[in-house]
Amino acid sequence: QVQIVESGGGLVQPGGSLRLSCTASGSTFRFYNLGWYRQVPGKQRELVAAISSGSSAIYADSVKGRFTISRDNAKSTVYLQMNNLKPEDTALYYCNMRWGLDDYWGQGTQVTVST
Repeated sequence: QVQIVESGGGLVQPGGSLRLSCTASGSTFRFYNLGWYRQVPGKQRELVAAISSGSSAIYADSVKGRFTISRDNAKSTVYLQMNNLKPEDTALYYCNMRWGLDDYWGQGTQVTVST
């Protein structure tokens, strides 16, 4: 069983930046496809960004040019650098790891963008 720990959320003003981190246990991190999702109350969870085991990345249209996903396999960590944050980015952000039948989720970290 993979354990996932997320960190880096918080309160930030519009235009500000945050970096989310997601660190996993185990020695097979490099094989996993990784993703960051977000969810607001009353809405479905949505994909924000994902990075494959080969480090190919995709982004939701709403965050292109502002967010960057990256991975450090040596540290078993995936990052989400979020710049120029907007109030509509406010959500609970989740880390996801997938490989074959394995599908793991973190507990979520809250990001609030507000004055």
